Amino acid sequence: MSISKSSSFSNLKALYINCTLKKSDKKSHTEGLIKVSKEIMKAENVTVEYLRLVDYNIAYGLLLDMKKEGAEKDDWPKVYKKVMNADILIIGTPIWLGEKSSVATKLIERLYGMSDKLNNKGQYAYYGKVGGCIVTGNEDGIKHCSMGILYALQHLGYSIPPQADCGWIGAVGPGPSYLDKESKAKNNTFTNRNTTFMTYNLLHLARILKNNGGYDNYGNSRADWDDGTRWSFENPEYR
Repeated sequence: MSISKSSSFSNLKALYINCTLKKSDKKSHTEGLIKVSKEIMKAENVTVEYLRLVDYNIAYGLLLDMKKEGAEKDDWPKVYKKVMNADILIIGTPIWLGEKSSVATKLIERLYGMSDKLNNKGQYAYYGKVGGCIVTGNEDGIKHCSMGILYALQHLGYSIPPQADCGWIGAVGPGPSYLDKESKAKNNTFTNRNTTFMTYNLLHLARILKNNGGYDNYGNSRADWDDGTRWSFENPEYR
């Protein structure tokens, strides 16, 4: 049976944010797996951007620019602009003590700080965008990290397709990591399959949403709710 491409993804933009603790002059194993997904997107003519969050001076806080609260530096406005220009956000993280990195936590906190912003339909600003995650490490924790990241993204307004995560881990304890030849990670069928499925599932959902102009705002517009619209809602306590 011949297989042909049924979708055009060339109008989509994807942003990969690597939440490694290492700046760009150091090797990142998480970046190694991110590249697998990136290459698929590039082959599908998707506009792809990649960054390591630690290369930026990101302050703690929930405002768009924490310099207004006394922070000496805050590059979050630059990163947030990239986030809002992307149809797809993929968060990459290593595993530390079974959890996502502290850098990933900071990223999610800063995304959360912007979650009250509205789009031109009166919906929360991340509506119509798609999210996924890539996790690497030497011990168990892929599903645990993915659970927290994907929950956070959907709570903020991102849409999550099936199989929206992928990852690779070595044996429990010290040992070779993803890019180390002795790990043979690049030949891991399970990781390669899940990375491929994740990438295409993100693309399919993003294409559907973009072609349909996102979600209809009937029943989910914060602006309409604040203006008194309640659609079919009725609080039974006030009947």
